Amino acid sequence: MIIVLLVTRYWSPVTVLTKGGRLMNLLKIIILGIVQGVTEFLPISSSGHLVIFQHFLDIQEGLTLDVFLHFGTLLAVTVVYWDDIVGMITLKPKYRKLTLYVILGSIPAGVIGILFEDIFEQLFATLRVVGFALLITGTLLWLSDRVGKESRYLKDLKMSDAWIVGFAQAFAIIPGVSRSGSTIVAGLFKGLDRKLAAKYSFLLSLPVIGGATLLQLKDLATVGLANVTVIELVVGTLASAIAGYFSIKLLLKLINQEKLSIFAYYCWVLGISVILFF
Repeated sequence: MIIVLLVTRYWSPVTVLTKGGRLMNLLKIIILGIVQGVTEFLPISSSGHLVIFQHFLDIQEGLTLDVFLHFGTLLAVTVVYWDDIVGMITLKPKYRKLTLYVILGSIPAGVIGILFEDIFEQLFATLRVVGFALLITGTLLWLSDRVGKESRYLKDLKMSDAWIVGFAQAFAIIPGVSRSGSTIVAGLFKGLDRKLAAKYSFLLSLPVIGGATLLQLKDLATVGLANVTVIELVVGTLASAIAGYFSIKLLLKLINQEKLSIFAYYCWVLGISVILFF
């Protein structure tokens, strides 16, 4: 990723790869789908990477594609946590507490996102903000393996946990701040078991991604499918879903091994590169 940024900064012909031809357009969509799926769940910020990719590789995903790529990541979480989601929807006794706290934890991001929508949209247009936000994400990840030595489980979950993790998710609306990284680290700081912190983070993404997708679908009904074909949308969705599934599995493994901080160095290097070179 960093090498691609440096090359595109000093060798503009690379951007030719993003132009012309239906086959090349399909390749762009596959790339964006993989980027969305990987960065949505690995703690390196999907919004930050999409801003960088669009800026330097001249890739314009558009509203239509954005909706379907996010739907792909929604599918990935649903497959991994299918049993938990069914239990929450059917309000099985052991899932009622988790359901309540997922709802509570989703409120801060929804409220703050609506109230400060214009400000966040401006941040998405400022690449340097992404660079500094990636440095913050890296610092949070570096701290993650140095906390969370307690083992509080679902029965120990408190309302304050939901609010703190929920506000961490709201903070991650800033492009460059990882949603999964900030929410998992917040859960670890609160002493949640590492597996529970990860599960809570991913389940919290369902209302946020689902709500954003529904809002975009409303706008999509007005603008239509634009220049994207149905086949391209299906391929992009599958690329996002498959990449997202394996990203979740990888992150769960690294969290259990207390190796989440390995992503800190990537975020630091990428953040510094964006600030200094772009």
